[in-house]
Amino acid sequence: MTARKFSLGTVFLYGTLVLLALFFLMPAYMAAVTALKMPADISLPTAWEWPSVVNWSSFSDALAKLRPDFINSLILTICGTAGSTVLGSLNGYVFSKWKFKGSDVIFTLFLFGMFIPYQVILIPLFQTLRAMNLYGGLPGLILAHIVYGLPITSLIFRNFYAQIPTALIESARLDGAGFFSIYLRIVFPLSIPGFVVTSLWQFTQIWNEFLWGICLTRHTANPITVGLANLAGGQAVTWNLPMAGSILAALPVLAIYIFLGRYFIRGLLAGSVKE
Repeated sequence: MTARKFSLGTVFLYGTLVLLALFFLMPAYMAAVTALKMPADISLPTAWEWPSVVNWSSFSDALAKLRPDFINSLILTICGTAGSTVLGSLNGYVFSKWKFKGSDVIFTLFLFGMFIPYQVILIPLFQTLRAMNLYGGLPGLILAHIVYGLPITSLIFRNFYAQIPTALIESARLDGAGFFSIYLRIVFPLSIPGFVVTSLWQFTQIWNEFLWGICLTRHTANPITVGLANLAGGQAVTWNLPMAGSILAALPVLAIYIFLGRYFIRGLLAGSVKE
């Protein structure tokens, strides 16, 4: 076997990437080190030092306090992701393969929702949910995330379905297949990469969202982001608990990207090259 030769440019590139990786991992290192320290050992001069005695109880204490919020976030994120992804898939299917008069104009207006900051619609959203008797609980917050996620999921699926030959759909129509039959038997099996992309996107956005969680839910329905803020609240903060809680809160998203990251890239590239 011949030894691989590294040029000066390659060494510089990899060295730069390693330095950038270390730089971006600094907050994670700081959170881990602080979480493993006893409260009395946490101080600014020794912030970067590894603890002399490792304190694992911070994670169990943080998990005990965040367990209800963690469960709320799982319910919120799974339901919101599933709802916005499935409805976005149906929208993309209609706007790409079942076009009607004015469909392009409607779709353009539909996409304007992507450019509306969610802070702007907070007060109208609060009033709407209260009028529907959905304010304060998870169902109202799930509905808000589903509706707000529809423009981006519909756009992704519409572009994805545009790569499916229209002749395939027309052939199914001639054989007597209807709207949902074509979707379930032909379109849905081909759209798994699109579902991976939209699911990862929506899962991350909903899990990390804070403003709607604190303004549209009561204490019993708070998501994990609000629970973390409450964990760090007060004048005397034991920083090992919030840091341990932040690591625990990041684990679901990290696990999703570790196991599905390769499919995310494939989904983004699906249909980008024509044969």
